[in-house]
Amino acid sequence: MSAGFRLDEIVARLGGVLQGDGSLVVSQVGSLLSAGAGQIAFLASAKYREQLQKTQAAAVILPAQFADDTALPRIVHANSYAYYARVVALLNPAVHGRPGVHPVAVVHSPLPASASVGENAVVGEGATIGENVVLYPGCVIGDGVSIGDDSVLYANVVVYRSCVIGRRAIIHAGAVIGADGFGFARDGERWVKIPQIGRVVIGDDVEIGANTSIDRGALDDTVIGDGVKLDNQIQVAHNVRIGDHTAMAGCVGIAGSARIGRRCTVGGAGMISGHLEIADDVHVSAGTLVAKSLSQPGAYTGFFPLATHREWLHNAAQIKRLARLAERVAELEKKLETMGKTS
Repeated sequence: MSAGFRLDEIVARLGGVLQGDGSLVVSQVGSLLSAGAGQIAFLASAKYREQLQKTQAAAVILPAQFADDTALPRIVHANSYAYYARVVALLNPAVHGRPGVHPVAVVHSPLPASASVGENAVVGEGATIGENVVLYPGCVIGDGVSIGDDSVLYANVVVYRSCVIGRRAIIHAGAVIGADGFGFARDGERWVKIPQIGRVVIGDDVEIGANTSIDRGALDDTVIGDGVKLDNQIQVAHNVRIGDHTAMAGCVGIAGSARIGRRCTVGGAGMISGHLEIADDVHVSAGTLVAKSLSQPGAYTGFFPLATHREWLHNAAQIKRLARLAERVAELEKKLETMGKTS
């Protein structure tokens, strides 16, 4: 945590409009209900407007429509939530290991002096490690891997051979980049393994959550675009392509060769079948199975609403009757049409 910044210093760095005492120093961010002296809170939704009247925060971040609701020193910004995120980063700068290689790390490639390699980390032959890269303990970087400047790989991340990671990546503990995709050819009763000879290519400013797996391509590369954000325990299969600035919550599964557009979102435990095309700006609700391509932007949901188990069983039983009910309705419509013509 930093020693703090004056409000006018924050505005000079991040923009926004300052209203009130710019000399006030804040050293941390809190919620409207938890923040106290020396802390700045934020209001991003009208749902929490009443909390603004109760807050003990020293200052607040809020959009213009709520600026007159408080006499506290305030920073006004149209996107107060994003502004809050930047203030948190400003007041809580990331702290990583010192540059250098731990004595028990195993390194087979040249490193820049600014890189930091923790204990028991391994860097294979022919790897390219950028400036200010941090490899936490237990990371394994395969032969021929490329990692861009200012990237951070937390403990026990594994990056298989020849994969490419862009600049400013954040990859959390236990993630696996470039394991073999699930590729097998049927030969009678047996499965013949198909060697996966593609790579994983990850763009700039990507964040990948803990224990997420991204498989290497079978022939072509698996590609993760710039600015993509992947939560924990996500499975990305071989040959998938994810467009720039798409975000996915935990436990999403994407089957092989799916194409996901730019600026999409997928809620937790959403599933996308293989070989589908998802347009830009598609938003898939949590728990939804996407079983066909989506060519138009918008929000999509595909699951039953929550019910008691007894209600769920009843509704599930009715689904089996829908086809017959549709046929009966069509028959009745024809009869009514015939009756209308004869009357």
